[in-house]
Amino acid sequence: MGASDFANLPHIGESLRRKEDYRFLTGAGQYTDDIVLANMAQCYFVRSPHAHAKIRSIDKSAALAAPGVIGILDGQDVAADKINGLPCGWLITSTNGEPMKEPPHPILAFEKVRYVGDHVAMVVAETYEQARNAAELVVVDYEPLAAVVDVRDAQAPGAPVIHDIASNNQCYKWAIGDKATVDATFANAAHVTKLDLVNNRLAPNPMEPRAAIGHYNRAGDDYTLYVSNQNPHVERLLLTAFVMGLPEHKVRVIAPDVGGGFGAKIYLYAEDVCLTWASKKLNRPIKWNCDRSEAFLSDAHGRDHVSHAELAMDKDGKFLGFRVHTDANLGAYLSTFSTAVPTILYATLLAGQYKTPQVYVEVDAWFTNTAPVDAYRGAGRPEATYLLERIVSRAAWEMGLSQDEIRRRNFITEFPYQTPVALQYDTGDFHACMKQANELADVAGLEQRKAQSKAKGLLRGLGYSSYIEACGLAPSNVAGALGARAGLFECGEVRVHPTGSVTVFTGSHSHGQGHETTFAQVVAARLGLSPEQVDIVHGDTGRVPFGMGTYGSRSISVGGAAIMRALDKIEAKAKKIAAHLMEASDADVDFAGGEFKVKGTDKMVTFGQVALTAYVPHNYPLDKLEPGLNETAFYDPTNFTFPAGTYICEVEVDPATGQVRVDRFTAVDDFGTIINPMIVEGQVHGGLVQGIGQALLEHCVYDRETGQLVTGSFMDYAMPRADDFPSFTIGHVCTPCTTNPLGTKGCGEAGAIGSPPAVMNAVLDALAPLGVKDLDMPASPNRVWTAIQQAKA
Repeated sequence: MGASDFANLPHIGESLRRKEDYRFLTGAGQYTDDIVLANMAQCYFVRSPHAHAKIRSIDKSAALAAPGVIGILDGQDVAADKINGLPCGWLITSTNGEPMKEPPHPILAFEKVRYVGDHVAMVVAETYEQARNAAELVVVDYEPLAAVVDVRDAQAPGAPVIHDIASNNQCYKWAIGDKATVDATFANAAHVTKLDLVNNRLAPNPMEPRAAIGHYNRAGDDYTLYVSNQNPHVERLLLTAFVMGLPEHKVRVIAPDVGGGFGAKIYLYAEDVCLTWASKKLNRPIKWNCDRSEAFLSDAHGRDHVSHAELAMDKDGKFLGFRVHTDANLGAYLSTFSTAVPTILYATLLAGQYKTPQVYVEVDAWFTNTAPVDAYRGAGRPEATYLLERIVSRAAWEMGLSQDEIRRRNFITEFPYQTPVALQYDTGDFHACMKQANELADVAGLEQRKAQSKAKGLLRGLGYSSYIEACGLAPSNVAGALGARAGLFECGEVRVHPTGSVTVFTGSHSHGQGHETTFAQVVAARLGLSPEQVDIVHGDTGRVPFGMGTYGSRSISVGGAAIMRALDKIEAKAKKIAAHLMEASDADVDFAGGEFKVKGTDKMVTFGQVALTAYVPHNYPLDKLEPGLNETAFYDPTNFTFPAGTYICEVEVDPATGQVRVDRFTAVDDFGTIINPMIVEGQVHGGLVQGIGQALLEHCVYDRETGQLVTGSFMDYAMPRADDFPSFTIGHVCTPCTTNPLGTKGCGEAGAIGSPPAVMNAVLDALAPLGVKDLDMPASPNRVWTAIQQAKA
């Protein structure tokens, strides 16, 4: 079935209410903390108060004597049991041909701590309060060392060395593009726009903090790990094959209901390994709940790039070349996908929507005494879009062009299009997105609104962002050649029951995306059922055959495509059964709307009849077919999908206080085929809130001298609130993806990718009359006010 046929099926494009919401809204959801096992103990981690220090000794005696304490484990115990460190899932090769520096990442610090919050010891007790109280009695003798938290300081001569394996703190130097050709292009350009900017560090802050339960079963010599995680099969693979050396079939990972992830719950964390290991060592199930303060310290952070970019143009504003240098902060250790974010997921998107013929990108990645940095909603794509869309708007202002005009002059118009940075876009209509965005945003009425703002003593600005992202990272063989240490396929199993209802087992994992509804719509559309007849099972390695989880907006395009492949097999077998029942050839049987019909006749049987016959095979071709109707498929995409769109933001700025208010925001996206518009709109809204939050409010800050996390709570880290936003205007353009059977492209990260540059371009447009030309995120009142005062000076 082709994408165009699929888009016309019943239930596709219907805004059905989410099936899963009833249990969430009535308190019937089951999160990791809701799980209570018999004889379960509780855990609390002793964490480093220093950004960088040697561990001279750890005295556990007083803590071990505290009430309720079952055991205390530290790095010496880990080493004694030969538990390996946490692995990095992506190998990057430096420009000199050498592999990246990959220092050990112990699950409990051994001899040295490298960031505030680093794991030093785990205290296990009968209750959480007893474990926490005992943790305060663990005496650690530290020898503090000088720390470095900023990439600009990490590369300075004489900077503190974080890992012996990387004596200059550099993990790798990586590049893509032809530097000599790009440099020659710049030498002959009529105009060059230059820009320096910082992409601010963020803390993910999902609604549900991380949690885990490790349980060892002596009877079967096996383990179960309950964990708030986005990809349980990957978690199990890393845990067994790389860290603990366990047979994979002896470990079951269950990710029940998960309250948000945003990338921060993709990874194998030290706590997950510690609980699994300790549950056998202490012969007790052990639970750990991360409190919000711990989350700020220990969850993988996002972004944190320092970049210089240059855009070469001819006299008419046509892009000729683009060159970028980025210093990326990886933190103290390499997280699971950290090395891919500033390289494969970032640099390959710097062509954007534009037919820039030459692009060269160079990335230096550095270790610092901060929490590890990894994928956060968008993962490299927001960093690329922010850099590109900021410099495009600046180029427009320098060339005397409007922000939309310079983009239109450079949009790609013919597809497929091979970019100079490896990717090939299969389809798109960037002009259509721009046109619709301009109309919905009422750009024509801007001058009138500016006059109204001026009358109130306010400045009004308009900002554009035309983004493109790459979703559904694939194919596996190409990704493997680029350094991926895992496959990037997905698995789907479709189990038809005798009564005609269906259970789907998917390797994708839902943590707020609405999979239980969207996937049910896909199956119901194909089989002629109602979505209520379809149940979706995910998040359990003991029930789902395999899977790579949910991240990178891959669920519907990769996970959904795997389910479609399984449905193809179901339909093919069901046609054979139906043909037998109707005494016809299966080649003459059509299937639509839940009915099998013989072409040119009035013969018909329903899907329900076929399902029952498959399990009660009295009138059945047993000599040709096995009974039952249950099929599994694996799907490995042939290419990325490429959602794209144009966002327009309009802000008011109070020059007296620096306060920025988002007055209007328009988002027009091309997601290809849309299964459930309501769910898609919700995903876009959530992404916009996170992206605008980064642009105006959020900033994870370490003290540059001490390495202490300054923004370690919601008192200091400003989260966006409902009253920070207007009502969003949403529009859609549809150019179906040509590389998957649904025509879908992915939608979960778009809002967070396209919105930050739109907001910042709007702020700078508003401040232009005052002479402000540059400003880094977040555009907080203090930063904006300071920029205004400096421009006046």
